[in-house]
Amino acid sequence: MPNRTDNAGESWKAVYFSDPHGTHRVCLAAVCQAIGRVKQQEWFAGCEVWLYRGAWQEWEPERIEIAVPLSPQELLSKRSAIFKHQSQKDRAMFPGLDEREFWQRAEARNRATAQLYDRLGLAEYEAIEGFVRWDPAAS
Repeated sequence: MPNRTDNAGESWKAVYFSDPHGTHRVCLAAVCQAIGRVKQQEWFAGCEVWLYRGAWQEWEPERIEIAVPLSPQELLSKRSAIFKHQSQKDRAMFPGLDEREFWQRAEARNRATAQLYDRLGLAEYEAIEGFVRWDPAAS
C-alpha cells in the first residue's frame, strides 16, 4: 500500500491517479486540504473516504476493497448521470488517445471489471465499480 503519512495526499496522487490532465489530482488535493482542516474534530473520527478511478483506468483487483455490482438498469442510470455532467457531454475535454465518449469508456471499464471478477470465479454481474478506502485520519 502507498505511504499514507503525507498530509497533502501526494503519495496517493502519484500511485493511484491516472487522469492524463490532472483534474482528479486537483480534486484530490482539494479534498486532502479540507480533510486536513477537520480530521482532528470528533465528528470526523468515523468518516471514510472512498476513491475510484474514473473512465481511464480501474483499480487492480487485489487493491479493490469494495466492489459495487451494477445491474443493467444501474449502468444506464450511471450513463444518464454522466450525460448530466456538463464537462462530460458529447466528448471528454481531454480524451487522450482514446477517442470514445466518456460514458463509453466508463461502461467498458465497469464491464471489464465484472468480467474479471467472473473469470476469478466470483458472482457474475453486468458491471462493477471498484473502490479503495483511504483513511485520512491515519495521515
